[in-house]
Amino acid sequence: MTSSSHGRDMRPPRLLILGGTSEARELAARLAALEAAGAGGFEISVSLAGRTRNPLALAAPVRSGGFGGVEGLAAHLAAERIDVVVDATHPFAAAISRNAVKAAGIAGVPMLALLRPPWERQPGDIWTDAPDIPGAVAALGTAPRNVLVTLGRNEVRALEAAPQHHYLVRSIDPVDPPLALPRVVYIEARGPFALEDERALFAAHHIDALLSKNSGGAATYGKIAAARALRVEVVMVARPSRPQVETVATIDAVLDWLAERFPRSAPD
Repeated sequence: MTSSSHGRDMRPPRLLILGGTSEARELAARLAALEAAGAGGFEISVSLAGRTRNPLALAAPVRSGGFGGVEGLAAHLAAERIDVVVDATHPFAAAISRNAVKAAGIAGVPMLALLRPPWERQPGDIWTDAPDIPGAVAALGTAPRNVLVTLGRNEVRALEAAPQHHYLVRSIDPVDPPLALPRVVYIEARGPFALEDERALFAAHHIDALLSKNSGGAATYGKIAAARALRVEVVMVARPSRPQVETVATIDAVLDWLAERFPRSAPD
C-alpha cells in the first residue's frame, strides 16, 4: 500500500465500518474475501451500537457500544490510527451519522456513507406518510385496527399513546418491559421475510394496517409487497435528515471508492 498524509508508513490502512446493517456485514465479508485472495489490504474493524442483543457474526473484529459522542469518536479515530471511515449504519441512525461526520472532520479522516435507497411508492400501494413515529401512531386513527408494527423494540413505546388498537409487534429482540397496552402480541424474528410468509402473517392476524419505517432494502420488503397485494394501508415513517457527506448506494461503489483513495502499491 502507498503511504498517506496520516503517517501510515507502509502499514495497511485501517478502516472503521460503522455497522449494524446487512450492508455492513456484506462489506466486511467482501473486504475479508479480497484480503484472503491477496487483493485486499485493509485492517478492518466494525463498530456496533450494541442495541441488538445477539448480532450476526461479522468477518472482522467488532467493537460494541457507543463512543461517547463526537469527542469520544474523534478520540477513538486518533487512538486507533483509523485512516478511513465507512458509515454503513441504519438509515434511521441519523444521530450516529451526524456524530461520525463531525468526528471524522476533527480527526482529518476521509469518510463515505453507504446508504440503501428508500422504498418508493408503487402502483397499488396505499401509503400514509408520517414525519416521525408519534405522527405515524396518530395517523392510525381513533377506530380500533389490527396493526402489524415493525419499528424495532426501542421505538414501540409510542404505541402506548393509542391503546385502542390491536398490535402485532415484530422485533429481533424481545420488548422488555412489555408495553402497557391491553391488546398486543409479540413476535421475535429476524429477516429476510418472504412475501408468501408475510401474506400468511397478515391473514392469520387479520392485519388492516402496517406501521413501518422507510428502511429500504430487500430483506424486509416482503411486508410492503404483501400490504400492496392485500390492499392494506401502510403508515410509512419518513427517514430523518442525514448529514452532508459523500454517499453511495452499493457495496461495489464503496470498494471502488476505497480503491481510488487507497491504491495498492505497484509490484516490483
